[in-house]
Amino acid sequence: MSVEIHKLAVVSPKAQLGENVKVGPNCVVNDGVVIGDGTVLMANCYIDTGTTIGKDCKIFPGAVVGTEPQDMKFEGEITYTQIGDRTTLREFSTIHRGTNATGLTSVGSDSLIMAYCHVAHDCRVGNHVIMSNVVQLAGHVIIEDWVVLGGVAKVHQYVTIGCHAMVGADVKVVMDVAPYVLIGRNPPRVEKINKVGLRRRGFSDELIREIQDFYDLLLFSGMNNKDGIDEFMKRGKVSPEVMYCIDFIQKSTRGIHR
Repeated sequence: MSVEIHKLAVVSPKAQLGENVKVGPNCVVNDGVVIGDGTVLMANCYIDTGTTIGKDCKIFPGAVVGTEPQDMKFEGEITYTQIGDRTTLREFSTIHRGTNATGLTSVGSDSLIMAYCHVAHDCRVGNHVIMSNVVQLAGHVIIEDWVVLGGVAKVHQYVTIGCHAMVGADVKVVMDVAPYVLIGRNPPRVEKINKVGLRRRGFSDELIREIQDFYDLLLFSGMNNKDGIDEFMKRGKVSPEVMYCIDFIQKSTRGIHR
């Protein structure tokens, strides 16, 4: 096993480092941290107790992972932070561990968290997510797979953003965002579906048209959510992707941006 630890780094003997892990100068790795094979910590990273980081991740200078949540109810309980494989955390990004509400804050695999982003306690960030510079997630936010968040976007606590959605720069999201849509402006509104993203990810033209038809009826025909869903269901066979949208909307407790 080959592990490179800079002489100016502080690594607890109770931390577990996989093969080919590199720890740069002035990094701190505390008790109970687990770091997967091939992960690189550049200078001045701080990785706190209870954090697990997967394989082949890149943690850029100044990133802070797993420190106590900014929650007045937190009383020092044992909670955790989890980062998947091949995820990149850029400069000065911060990810706080969970509270006793869920016990865990997590970021999935193959995600890019850019500079100065914040992921608060008890958030769940999925796979293939891109958070542009200075995105701020409040506590208990759920970001599903393949979501893109524009720079300085702000997400209210307990909001869920559905898969393959895109949120524009500097938008303040206070309600749930349905899958596949593109949100812009302030106050937020759905502009259209995320066609470019869906094509890049291999969605067929037929499926994109069905998703477009669903949201045209739901959001732009003057119907409310229930009536729009009921009317669309009358058309016959519905794809699993659109059924996922319907299930997401029906289960939303905050309501969706329209």
